[in-house]
Amino acid sequence: MLEVKKVSKMYQNQRGVNNIDFSMDRGEIVGFLGPNGAGKTTTMRMITGYLNPSKGNILVDGLSMSDHPRKARKKIGYLPESPPLYPEMTVFSYLDFIADLRDVPVKEKKKRIEEVISKLGMNGREKQIIRSLSKGYRQRVGLAQAILHKPDLLIMDEPTSGLDPKQIIEIRQLIKELGENHTVLLSTHILPEVNTLCNRVLIINAGRIVLDSKANELSNAISDNFEVKLEVRGRKDDIMRQLRSLESVKTVKEVKNGDEEQAEGEPSVRLHIVSRSQVDIREQIFYKMAEAKLPILEMKRENPSLEDVFLKLTASEPAVLNDEAEDEEIREEVDKDA
Repeated sequence: MLEVKKVSKMYQNQRGVNNIDFSMDRGEIVGFLGPNGAGKTTTMRMITGYLNPSKGNILVDGLSMSDHPRKARKKIGYLPESPPLYPEMTVFSYLDFIADLRDVPVKEKKKRIEEVISKLGMNGREKQIIRSLSKGYRQRVGLAQAILHKPDLLIMDEPTSGLDPKQIIEIRQLIKELGENHTVLLSTHILPEVNTLCNRVLIINAGRIVLDSKANELSNAISDNFEVKLEVRGRKDDIMRQLRSLESVKTVKEVKNGDEEQAEGEPSVRLHIVSRSQVDIREQIFYKMAEAKLPILEMKRENPSLEDVFLKLTASEPAVLNDEAEDEEIREEVDKDA
């Protein structure tokens, strides 16, 4: 559905993004993460056709954004961080205006507007002035303009920014529903949002893609080891000796937990175990402990959180891009297109 092929962007001798390369299949919801100034907005503006890459190519459903910009843009819905609304217009008149801009056929226009109003829970607000809407409903209107022309690809930049908890839950549910019929690229700083909505994660730092992984494979993407949290009843020295005798085990460390009261009887030991590879070592540990008659009370894999992954991969803070240079270039390209 989307192919970003070795794309770079330069601003007045300052690199915005550098040789980024990724693709998205139909039906995917992909989280697009990165620190401020990492190149997220620049990338999304190039995908949506607001900016032209310095080099590389972007294909939307096989259409090159550089060769067929108008046709490619018709396949995209874009919700920027600040929705492009006209506060003095009513909800219906605004969507009618957007439908004309998006070349929605006249015969279908009223039906399409009614469909998105219903889908986004805005029934009864068609005649309401946009400036009188709550921020949550203004965000819904922004989503409505993005999907009005039935795009194949939906690009959203911080869709829940500034909303209250109830509004955030509502918008997340709407995004999840939209993901059933659209390919979605979602940029956000709210990491739990990515865990909730996305089946794949892209992380950009200093203008480069530093991670492209399925959400359930993040630990494999950043680690060469398999890590296990283990609680075993028995003498610490005996447990340590048995575990260290396994060739697949790299390190064994005791995990102290002073808050818990020790149960009566033989004490238990909590351990953090790291393997020498990504191979699952839990079965080996189970048989080794069973053979030594050391009962396992708890054993589970230790997976790094998305926050851990993000912090590890973005440890070096990127230089902040020159927003004025980017805005000036957008104005120049708009004038050129006009």
